[in-house]
Amino acid sequence: MLNALAALTPFAAMNAIGTVAFGVAGASKGVDADLDYLGVTVLGVVTALGGGITRDLLVGRVPSALTAETDVLLALAGVALAIALVRAERGSIADSPLLTIPDAIGLAAFTATGAIVGVEAGLSPFGVVVCATLTGVGGGAIRDVLAQEVPFVLHEDFYATCAIAGGAVFWLLWTADVASPVPTVACVAVALGLRLMGMRRGWSLPTVA
Repeated sequence: MLNALAALTPFAAMNAIGTVAFGVAGASKGVDADLDYLGVTVLGVVTALGGGITRDLLVGRVPSALTAETDVLLALAGVALAIALVRAERGSIADSPLLTIPDAIGLAAFTATGAIVGVEAGLSPFGVVVCATLTGVGGGAIRDVLAQEVPFVLHEDFYATCAIAGGAVFWLLWTADVASPVPTVACVAVALGLRLMGMRRGWSLPTVA
């Protein structure tokens, strides 16, 4: 156990926090939709793991979430935590800092993870940014489709834009041969910084009409 904790890097810790937070976000959406325990669990797990699974399938590899137990356990921990928080708060926790801050950390870490997978797969700049964005927001989009809603990343908040910016920064630094882990750190910093700033200032993209 001590060896495992010693080997836990800050980036891995951020991914773990993000997995739990995304599990909480998905499960809380299921609670708000008045789903049963299975439905709440499905939405939580899909939100936490769906983006990474879809990304891995796109680059032609077995999804890491299906070969390791840790990711699923973290997602299920998020589901259990969501249920406990909803009962303690006796209402929606969607806007609680207990959820929004870890969610922002998860978005940044997942964005960097997706960008790394993209460059390792030899994708184009567009492909790298797609991988980064899909990993960060794909699970939430799948969750919303299952809940029969327009994915929130298409019409609400300043969210997917943060992942796009982070993925683009990663690719630019990577192609400029900037030494690792600078591209990863910069990607995380950009995505997380934009997300936190957007939350604080209430940023959103303009609509057409």
